[in-house]
Amino acid sequence: MKTSLSGFTPRETPAPWRQWGDGLEEQAVTQMANACALPVSVAGALMPDAHLGYGLPIGGVLATEGAVIPYAVGVDIACRMKLSVYDQPAAGLPGQRDRLAKALENETRFGIGASFRERREHDVMDRDWNVSPVTKRFRDRAWAQLGTSGSGNHFVEFGALTVYDDSLGVPPGDYLALLSHSGSRGTGAQVCSHYSRIAMDRHADLPKQLKHLAWLDLGDEAGREYWEAMNLMGHYAAANHALIHRHIARRIGAKVILDVENHHNFAWKESHRIGGRTREVIVHRKGATPAGPDVLGIIPGSMAAPGFVVRGKGEPASLHSAAHGAGRVMSRKQAARTFTWSDTKKLLAERGVEVLSAGIDEVPGVYKDIHQVMAAQTDLVEPVARFDPKIVKMSPPGDKPED
Repeated sequence: MKTSLSGFTPRETPAPWRQWGDGLEEQAVTQMANACALPVSVAGALMPDAHLGYGLPIGGVLATEGAVIPYAVGVDIACRMKLSVYDQPAAGLPGQRDRLAKALENETRFGIGASFRERREHDVMDRDWNVSPVTKRFRDRAWAQLGTSGSGNHFVEFGALTVYDDSLGVPPGDYLALLSHSGSRGTGAQVCSHYSRIAMDRHADLPKQLKHLAWLDLGDEAGREYWEAMNLMGHYAAANHALIHRHIARRIGAKVILDVENHHNFAWKESHRIGGRTREVIVHRKGATPAGPDVLGIIPGSMAAPGFVVRGKGEPASLHSAAHGAGRVMSRKQAARTFTWSDTKKLLAERGVEVLSAGIDEVPGVYKDIHQVMAAQTDLVEPVARFDPKIVKMSPPGDKPED
């Protein structure tokens, strides 16, 4: 075994990993390779929407044994997608744009510190928030933000869902639908920050490029606390979406006939065949969608590009994972220097999209071509429906990104 000057001992040989997609950001590829050098790593995968992250790249999938890595889960723990399909045809959408836009304005809140005048109610607040000193401390703040969305790439949008066949349990056709993307808000970020510091303190000998990949042993108190807090944040993120969808459906008087959701930025205990034997491992999916056999997921594009409901194929080499979106091609600062709203509004008008609020760093040009991303993962997922955004609400310009 080789030992670095810092005292860190990497694996004799890197854990096996595979990349989907060509021309991926070099730094993201390097981050994935670095992650597979950790002594606790056993396998990895890099999705076609990958780009640079902290520690593990966005679009990175990493299986570890007996350990969890807070930054391989991410800051916005359990960020998720949720789709509600209504008993209304998409053809009626143009005639009720004002009504739908008002529903978004009245029933959603975005950004740091966002809250409703009257707190929303959900039984997630009856769960045990004493599993960690962090969740105990921030329970009241979490309740104040219940039912709200983050900033950055988080959104709530109405659109047209085209169902290709009857495999989803609804007849093929075009439906009015609501799609949301958000996570565990400020409390999730506090959980990540607290346990990342503990992990980094315990692995102070890690080289600089691996600092954000510091891990916690699941057999230790801190590891168990983080695991419980992470799972609580998963329930909390799901509750945020449930409330958004419940209140909007009530506001517009629509019946939900199909509900699909999935989350990313999470770690799961799963069994996978690795190195010729089946092992129980911790699979971190940081900006990657679960895609086990027949598992439904949602892969969005951008405010002016379609997203897809997909069925997983359970590819072993990807650790049953797929991309979680189109993936950024530039930083937020570069986007602000590159794009203007005047040019963007022309594109949006051409595609029949109305944006109620968003930052210039979230315009379509900052993302990869979703069709190329989907083409790079045909062995991972099968599209079963297509969602085209029509009325989009995101955090107002200038808000600090939380994604």
